[in-house]
Amino acid sequence: MTRSTAFAQQAAATRMLVEGGGCSFRNVHERLQSSGLRPTRQRMALGWLLYGKGERHVTAENLYEEARNCNTALSLATVYNTLRQFSDAGLLREIAVYGSRIWYDTNIGPHYHFYDEDRDQLLDIPEEMLSLVKMPDAPQGMTILSADVIVRVKTAG
Repeated sequence: MTRSTAFAQQAAATRMLVEGGGCSFRNVHERLQSSGLRPTRQRMALGWLLYGKGERHVTAENLYEEARNCNTALSLATVYNTLRQFSDAGLLREIAVYGSRIWYDTNIGPHYHFYDEDRDQLLDIPEEMLSLVKMPDAPQGMTILSADVIVRVKTAG
């Protein structure tokens, strides 16, 4: 099997996995190019998985399993590296929930999260449910980059 045939098969499998035709090949390609990233086979495949289902939260391990389920040949290290590159390019938002566990959010705008400990899942908090009266002033000589609010929840009882 040639490399282009393998790529076409992986692309078709990934497209079938993406529900509702959310993000086309062209959209992922343009998104990568406009952020200064070369649209490699691995980046394109992971871009379809990330952006094809609308706004979502993933870990590297979740995304790796999705890629494996659609027969996309990637190593876990490649997934980690690609997520870091997407994040550095401003395509994803990194969210540290606890310890060294990092979640990646396709919604890069300012918003806050619930962390469901029972389901190991991040959920967006609707804007109207949380209001911050005022951000603190940054220490002298520094600037605030962002503010992360994570509200931990679990099933009552």
